[in-house]
Amino acid sequence: MKRLLAFASTLAVPALLAAQSAHPASHAPSGGMTLPYKHAPRPTTANITAADLMTRLYIFADDSMMGREAGTIGNVKGTDYIAAEVKRLGLLPAGDNGTYFQTIPLKTRQIDPASALSVNGTPLAFGSEWSASGNTALSIAGAPVVFGGMIGDSVSMISPDSTAGKIVIFGVATGASPRLVRNIGRFAPGAAAVAALVPDQMLGFARRASSFVDDPSFAPRGASLPTVLIAQSAAPKLFTAPLASLKAGATGNTVAVDLKFKIDPVPFPARNVVAVLRGSDPKLAGEYVAIGAHNDHIGMNNHPVDTDSLRIFNHIVRPGGAENAGERGTPEQLARFDTAWQSYKAANPAHAMRVDSISNGADDDGSGSVSVLEIAEKLASLKGAARPKRSVIFVWHVGEEKGLLGSAYFTDHPTVPRDSIVAQLNMDMVGRGAATDVVGITKDGQVMRGGPNYLQLVGSRRLSTELGDLIEQVNTKDKHGFAFDYSMDANGHPMNIYCRSDHYEYARYGIPITFFTTGGHSDYHQVTDEPQYIDYDHMARVANLVEDVALHVANLDHRIVVDQPKPDPRGTCRQ
Repeated sequence: MKRLLAFASTLAVPALLAAQSAHPASHAPSGGMTLPYKHAPRPTTANITAADLMTRLYIFADDSMMGREAGTIGNVKGTDYIAAEVKRLGLLPAGDNGTYFQTIPLKTRQIDPASALSVNGTPLAFGSEWSASGNTALSIAGAPVVFGGMIGDSVSMISPDSTAGKIVIFGVATGASPRLVRNIGRFAPGAAAVAALVPDQMLGFARRASSFVDDPSFAPRGASLPTVLIAQSAAPKLFTAPLASLKAGATGNTVAVDLKFKIDPVPFPARNVVAVLRGSDPKLAGEYVAIGAHNDHIGMNNHPVDTDSLRIFNHIVRPGGAENAGERGTPEQLARFDTAWQSYKAANPAHAMRVDSISNGADDDGSGSVSVLEIAEKLASLKGAARPKRSVIFVWHVGEEKGLLGSAYFTDHPTVPRDSIVAQLNMDMVGRGAATDVVGITKDGQVMRGGPNYLQLVGSRRLSTELGDLIEQVNTKDKHGFAFDYSMDANGHPMNIYCRSDHYEYARYGIPITFFTTGGHSDYHQVTDEPQYIDYDHMARVANLVEDVALHVANLDHRIVVDQPKPDPRGTCRQ
């Protein structure tokens, strides 16, 4: 992220600046018109409307929420807002001890600075020469290292069956994404330890605290050995030959490792918000249709930027936002950025640098969270025979951004009987989807763009053919008019979207799900994901569709039929 900012001189500013300055409606940095930076709230109505969604999102994704990161005061403020709203709507509390909150035992884990790594008895400097990521301690008194080859080049890599008991060090190409070094232990399953030689600046990623749920019954999936990261500048201390000349299996010097982790509770409670609308049919009210979104985002950072120039830069160079975080820009792209930036300034002569360090998460997942609130208000307003027969449970999950933690905890510790949940409808990023947005890629790498009737569906038939068919029927018969895109739901899709949002935590227990999303865009996980860039009319249409689907599921004379294989609840998700 920081490396990318150097390509536009207007992007980087002193780290002490940490908030946005308001500015009026103007030409949007990536084309078209944008809404005002601030919006005065208005009373919401029973119907799902663009105006109501706009009021709610400008509150929920305001700077005062500080990016809503789980375990921070900003997330507490966000969940307080949701709880106050569902109480006002008359929904029943379904959290802990008669409240609307289910608090998860969230803690942070990071490397203890007392950890040590030495080569032939000489210590390497923690932080500048080495770091690590993982969740288990590691202690090796001394063992020779072996070169495992370059990650990403399967031909050059060591055979997995020859790594037993060794310290295996892999090379990582300069400019590679930090994601490449995650779980590299799979390439050396029997190794005593695994390490990666990485660009020096990548060490900072591993030093960040990671979050986990400290609960005996909460079994994280896919746990592995910790990964030691060693700066490429320290490679000569490990091997006598230059890195570029090393072949898989080459041995190096003796390494000793004493890796410890420091665990602390988060400073503020991390909370799911859970509320119930009781069903009207006494025979069916004990069954639940679940509707959900995630209430958290990624918080704040220490590198404020000018958001308008950053937004133009990302739109051209990183159309997937954080999905393209490693892209620096080609000469042609940088020339396009310069032209676009000059054009924007000419169209906005009164432009002042608008500095920001807060990731507001308006689309991710402010859009889903406020849409669920709007659906709750609509369903709560229905009376008599119009009221859903089954109960509806609304869950705003915390910690999705940290690994689906809140939804995993809720489905492991449900506040209603788990087998009484007949389906779960998940909304995550439902506020965009324009033709100017790159909303994803197909399985074979083709760029996908949105449109006026665009909506992605993921997982709708993975457990229940009936649920997928029902959604198609509701869309057609009730004239919602969406063009559903199932491209991201393809088996083996490299983006693995089915496994990356809260719906999967329900699906792993055999509960039929559907994930509704308008897809990605260049503001994904950026400080530019703000309320003024949301398409509220489109978002209202999505929310109305989900409300309609929920009503149909709630009023069926039978449970949605599960006719597909159920996954292993403790297995690793593979799309």
